[in-house]
Amino acid sequence: MIVRQLAEILYTDKDVHAQTWTSRRLLLKGDNVGFSLHDTVMKAGTDTVMWYKHHIEAVYCIEGEGQLECLENGQVYDLHPGTLYVLNGHERHRVKPRTDIRMVCVFNPPVTGQEVHDKEGAYPATEG
Repeated sequence: MIVRQLAEILYTDKDVHAQTWTSRRLLLKGDNVGFSLHDTVMKAGTDTVMWYKHHIEAVYCIEGEGQLECLENGQVYDLHPGTLYVLNGHERHRVKPRTDIRMVCVFNPPVTGQEVHDKEGAYPATEG
């Protein structure tokens, strides 16, 4: 059994910061559970393009408001608490938070915890 508190993650190497977001990595590949779980905050007024070409990501919004745009078809969706989206087709997408927005994110395959988005907005493929 794994039991963790968010407070244990803060200010460690599992508390990863980028220009437009902060991701607290609660479960990672090394935990051997088949997925990774992140508590992510995206900053108000930012515009982030991402493309998880090697991962499927499920995102559940628990705080804040913003907008999700699928760059494959131009469809735009409102994000607010209770909204779920899944990038099961590896869609390029854009997130534009109107307020700070907090989301629970699940990645399959799991990430190691130190990935950064490349110039395409993607994480590298994970081995094994």
